[in-house]
Amino acid sequence: MNPNIRQPAVAGLFYPGKKIDLDREVAMYLENAPQIDIPGRLIGMVAPHAGYMYSGGVAARAYRLLLDLDIDLVAIISPSHREYFTEISVFDGFAYATPLGTIEVDKETARALADFNPQIILSEKGHRFEEHALEVQLPFLQKVLDQFRIVPIVMGEHSSGNIETLAGGLASVLKDRKALIIASSDLSHFYNAGKAESMDHLVREKISGFDDDALFEQLRTGKCEMCGGGPVVACMKASKLLGANRSRALLYRHSGDVTGDRSEVVGYLSAVFYQENVS
Repeated sequence: MNPNIRQPAVAGLFYPGKKIDLDREVAMYLENAPQIDIPGRLIGMVAPHAGYMYSGGVAARAYRLLLDLDIDLVAIISPSHREYFTEISVFDGFAYATPLGTIEVDKETARALADFNPQIILSEKGHRFEEHALEVQLPFLQKVLDQFRIVPIVMGEHSSGNIETLAGGLASVLKDRKALIIASSDLSHFYNAGKAESMDHLVREKISGFDDDALFEQLRTGKCEMCGGGPVVACMKASKLLGANRSRALLYRHSGDVTGDRSEVVGYLSAVFYQENVS
């Protein structure tokens, strides 16, 4: 086994562990997602990272938009659930693997991103142990894109400094590339459905208004919650720097919509940031 290839950590837990089952399940989610017309160039995206039975349908609403798009590079920004560190960690290995195969890391772009600022490092921090937030995005990408490479990024601290640094770095290395930025995040955790929906509405409102600074302030003051708040705000800022001038929240659900238990739910949202066509 190649030590430079990050092996699946949550296959069989968050999503099916067998290739045939995973292929079938992701295809089902994508087929059930309605096609949405986005009038412009897609630059950034938000997708949830829970188990597929809970958030797969929400994620598919965004991933279906990538079908037939000419994208060969995907930068994925995730939070760290398993270890604490202060930097922005770009995976320094060769590839990420899922039951559907391996996805090569764009080493040149990863190095350029790390060279942008000392706070961005090439490291295994945040990519090891049983971290799931980045991994669960990959099977969807493997189903909707053909030949592509990834830049896997895990944010340690979600500080304003890290957010600005990462946004600037991504804008620098992705300029004029056929690239997409994905932020991996769930919303509020373990409130009753009414409270969760109220808090999550604030997130949807700020994302729909493409107001990254207001979203960061709401997160900072605890008015709303996202486990990937830093990645989402960084994605919004980088998308703007790369030309995005519109945003759209695609679908919101919470775990209670699946289980029927509304006493303690987790919120999920998919959204996109794009550059509107100018006639």
